[in-house]
Amino acid sequence: MTNIPAAKNRSRRLRKKLRVDEFQELGFDLAWVFNEEVSEEQIDAIVDQMIDEVIEPMQLGFSGGGHKSWDGIVCTQKLGKCTEEHRQALESFFKDKPVSEVKTSELYDVWWG
Repeated sequence: MTNIPAAKNRSRRLRKKLRVDEFQELGFDLAWVFNEEVSEEQIDAIVDQMIDEVIEPMQLGFSGGGHKSWDGIVCTQKLGKCTEEHRQALESFFKDKPVSEVKTSELYDVWWG
């Protein structure tokens, strides 16, 4: 994707349509791998737990999927910006889970990133 060039005197309507300035949305990529011994039921339970304990309470959204290896994007449910706190919350969630290779990307503009 190409970054949209900065322009002076854009109207609020255009800034919103382009999702720039105060309408910019930041998100990050999230990936992890379940250990080999993890069952289907455990996978479902851990993903549900992640949604119930981190994603929903922080008003985030996760779009992604997988089986033993998962990846996706995390962003806010409403117009907004993810923060380092959001990244750290998800990294912390996985610390005591039967997973490896937990990776979060740097924050980036989800529309023009």
